[in-house]
Amino acid sequence: MHIDAAKPTQDVDDIATKGVNAPDLQVFVFALFFIFGGITSLNDVIIPKLKDLFTLSYGQALLVQSAFFAAYFIFSIPAAAVVRKAGYMRAASIGLLTMTAGCLLFIPASQSGTFAVFLMALFVLAAGITTVQVVANPLISLLGPPRTASSRLTFAQAFNSLGTTVFPIVGSILILGSLAKIDPKTLSGAALDAYRTAETQTVVHTYIGLAIALLIVAAVVWTRRNRLTTAVDDQGSILRAFDLLQRPRFGLGAMCIFLYVGAEVAIGSLIVSYLMQANTLGFDGETAGKHVAVYWFGALVGRVVGGVVLRYVSPGKVLAGVAVGAIALILLSANSTGVVSGWSLLTIGLVNSIMFPTIFSLASEGLGKRAAEGSGVIAMAIVGGAVIPPLTGMIADASSLRFALILPAACYAIIAGYGIYARRPVVAQSAEQGRDLAGLKTDFS
Repeated sequence: MHIDAAKPTQDVDDIATKGVNAPDLQVFVFALFFIFGGITSLNDVIIPKLKDLFTLSYGQALLVQSAFFAAYFIFSIPAAAVVRKAGYMRAASIGLLTMTAGCLLFIPASQSGTFAVFLMALFVLAAGITTVQVVANPLISLLGPPRTASSRLTFAQAFNSLGTTVFPIVGSILILGSLAKIDPKTLSGAALDAYRTAETQTVVHTYIGLAIALLIVAAVVWTRRNRLTTAVDDQGSILRAFDLLQRPRFGLGAMCIFLYVGAEVAIGSLIVSYLMQANTLGFDGETAGKHVAVYWFGALVGRVVGGVVLRYVSPGKVLAGVAVGAIALILLSANSTGVVSGWSLLTIGLVNSIMFPTIFSLASEGLGKRAAEGSGVIAMAIVGGAVIPPLTGMIADASSLRFALILPAACYAIIAGYGIYARRPVVAQSAEQGRDLAGLKTDFS
């Protein structure tokens, strides 16, 4: 069954309450998760490339993530407004076209040989991904019964992880194969500019290929633009979405999205440099880059398994458990060397796996037809990926990569606390609060 714009078969409240049985749309959403997950993971590969070419510190190199994830903060609410006005499928097309434009901007970025222009290209690319993600997260929640939303979103995130597993492998071969063949510090003037332009061509070719693929996907999505044009609350100002932050469960969940994305991105961004250390695994750049895929493959495995586990265990309890697991792995990696240090860091991807979809579903529980607004606000919280990675890089510059892991560990500690807080469903919490109020009324009557 599908929702047709001309002949709607369900009203908004019915969709928000019961969900929509549309297997073909679920396949479409899974594809979106694969695409934006894979492109996002390429940042972990181009960071060491740009760090080498522009002789950057860790703090400066991780500005790649700042430029990328800042777009979530700036464009999430406008993207939610686009969804309200244009509908889910049209908004997805707009997002895909914006992603295409961002990929094509790598051409002038390479010709300029300037780090700042690369940051601008990444910013535009991320603006498109923001729109696609604002569409995808609430849409997968709507495409089925609310009670299995956490499981369904976790399964969708498995496709995200599939993208983040495949893209770094290909990206490492294409982008990092020539890393450090020439030391840019030995060049200057026109020779340095020419070297940077030549070396960044590998980056350009990768993103041109992505632009072509995105255009094809956008065209396919546009042919289905009249699908599911309802199920979006379009009443009142979109800025009222911030009222949702007054709900403790939602507000704390948004904060945890900020912390989780920041921690996950910080670790992923440093993996290549971390594994290249002599006291860790001593890999060359290309080999270390390929191991980024291991980090994300762990997330893929965890999300497939987690999708099943979350059907039987309280999502809040599962969230608290995996957050504690992440802290344990960080402590093990930071206080060991060699194989143990390297592989314990890579294994964090496994426990990261269910965090985003679980936090999202816990925070969004009970939003109903305001799901798109909530998704916009939560997508803004993804700006944690712009803030925490450079801070982690600064700590690494001041001390070491191992000590810098203390910041992600602190993020996971707060997430564990949220899991304990949100371990009961909204309905159960509301019922208990109602009983408490009834008791107070009886006491004072």
